[in-house]
Amino acid sequence: MSQITINGGKPLTGRVDLKGSKNLVTKAMVAALLGDTPSTLFDVPFISDVEVVSRLLNLHGVTINHDERTGDMILDPSRVEQARMTDIDAYAGSSRIPILFCGPLLHRLGEAFIPGLGGCEIGSRPVDFHFDVLRSFGAVIEKHPGGTRLSAPEGLKGTKIELPYPSVGATEQVLLTATIAEGKTELTGAAIEPEIIDLISILQKMGAIISVDTDRVIRIEGVKSLKGFTHRAIFDRNEAASWAAAALATGGDIYVGGAKQVEMMTFLNVYRKVGGQLEIGDDGIRFYHPGSELQPVVIETDVHPGFMTDWQQPLVVALTQAQGLSIVHETVYEQRFGFTDALKQMGANIQIYRECLGGHPCRFGQRNFNHSAVISGPTKLIGADIRVPDLRGGFSHVVAALAAEGESNVSNVQLISRGYERFLQKLEDLGADFTFEA
Repeated sequence: MSQITINGGKPLTGRVDLKGSKNLVTKAMVAALLGDTPSTLFDVPFISDVEVVSRLLNLHGVTINHDERTGDMILDPSRVEQARMTDIDAYAGSSRIPILFCGPLLHRLGEAFIPGLGGCEIGSRPVDFHFDVLRSFGAVIEKHPGGTRLSAPEGLKGTKIELPYPSVGATEQVLLTATIAEGKTELTGAAIEPEIIDLISILQKMGAIISVDTDRVIRIEGVKSLKGFTHRAIFDRNEAASWAAAALATGGDIYVGGAKQVEMMTFLNVYRKVGGQLEIGDDGIRFYHPGSELQPVVIETDVHPGFMTDWQQPLVVALTQAQGLSIVHETVYEQRFGFTDALKQMGANIQIYRECLGGHPCRFGQRNFNHSAVISGPTKLIGADIRVPDLRGGFSHVVAALAAEGESNVSNVQLISRGYERFLQKLEDLGADFTFEA
């Protein structure tokens, strides 16, 4: 378990540069399995989730060359083979990405084995729904103690699927399975996040036929084969928002290189309402504290084009310094406010409620989920001992420690490396005062 000791109270100033989105590059790497020729992906970050997917692909015979400095990655699937169950099982609990291997492996090999899945404990992300989707394509699924075996004795065939909620993972599953399934697939209620559109762009480059309608309906016409792709990944919107919130919480000034306005519009509007200042440049966005009082806001997280659930956690830290009551209504994950316990330990005034606060009832209402937060500020944050619970909550704890007076010991920080490339080096570049202990 790794730990950093932070001496807080110092504004973060300087520049950080982003690579590709964690939520896109790992799925693009899986998509390379579908191609008959090598694929090239640019701006791949050096994060642990990419490492896990790389190792799983290696086990299945995919050759990968990744330049960690530039982010250039070449994936060669010409020798795809079935991996041994014992080797795959070694990655049980490390990530939720392996579930997306199912469709491509069924196409290439006729079978797949998926280990038990991990990921952040932030709410229900049912694996069974993925399996239901795969069954509708014709997959046969067998549960084993160490994971799940899938086969497709009659091949995969196009189908009609209606999602009860615009799930990003389920939409990705359909896209990766339907592209070379026999016949047509219609997906209703699809997620349309920028990362989903970027994945569709990759698949189209490979030869897929995919259309996206304005009513969240995606139609895929199966083709016989796909070729490799060359693609530059979309920037990481979550990391951009995290550094923006860090600038606000610490009274700092951070230029986020690679951030783009169009994909960040909803966040930028909320950032300005809080009182944060920003300047949009050709190669990034400058986020900075204006030096005056921050204002309270009411936020409801939602699927795209709404306010992203991953944006609310770091922004909650900044809202502890706003003048008045802010409300955050979480409608995407029902267990996303566990990270606030550490903030309250540091002196934040945050109350969590079961009710749908902030405007509109959501699917978690009347179900005993603590999914609304009221933040009263400004409050002085004081250093404390904190254990990182998950990826986004963990980065938020680091932001809180940087904003707090005194010393904080933040443990389990290796979780943050799942989605933030070289974040300790970036903190150092921004002037943070900390020491690291592996």
